[in-house]
Amino acid sequence: MEVDNPERALALSYADRGREALASLLALDDALAKLLRTTSEPALGQMRLAWWRESLERLDTAPAPAEPVLRAVAAEVLPLGVTGASLVPVVHGWEVLVEEEHLDADALRRFGEGRGHLFHAAGKALGSVDDPLAQAGRGWALADLAGNLSAPAEAAEARAQAAPLLAMATSARWSRPARALGAMAHLARMDLALPAGSAPPIGAPARVGRLLWHRLTGR
Repeated sequence: MEVDNPERALALSYADRGREALASLLALDDALAKLLRTTSEPALGQMRLAWWRESLERLDTAPAPAEPVLRAVAAEVLPLGVTGASLVPVVHGWEVLVEEEHLDADALRRFGEGRGHLFHAAGKALGSVDDPLAQAGRGWALADLAGNLSAPAEAAEARAQAAPLLAMATSARWSRPARALGAMAHLARMDLALPAGSAPPIGAPARVGRLLWHRLTGR
């Protein structure tokens, strides 16, 4: 999702205690996505991702470098009990896209598990209580990727893996602290329900209404 997406802003508004932490974690994901979009050489991509891995790990023992996303993570996320090292799997997830020339079912599974770890960190920061973070995170990651893959077979596999995960995540009743993450899972499922290649109708009344119902009920 884009940083200025109004649906993301609405989902973020559902967070209370950890709203800035969630925004910082999503900014980290955005930075890693941008890195891949702007890097054409796999070797260079791996080097840049290695810098992010090492920098996240060092946040646990040293001040953040002069990088705005990392400074925000240090200021907003770490004080809520999330370690820099625990965010490294997110980088590993994005690395799959650099390491693999073709994204088969196993590669997509590894991508989803790695990038989806963002929801584990966010859940801890928000005070999640028994929410389906693993399924929501993996489904969200794969559904978002599916909308950005040019190879039809890869996109279809990503959608196929995301669908049951998001169905499980959105069938649960989410705890109040984590409803921002539940809203993101609902958005991903609505995106997945569209025909392949369709642009989500961001801000459509039915979508906004679904998010408001989730905020009220957790469903």
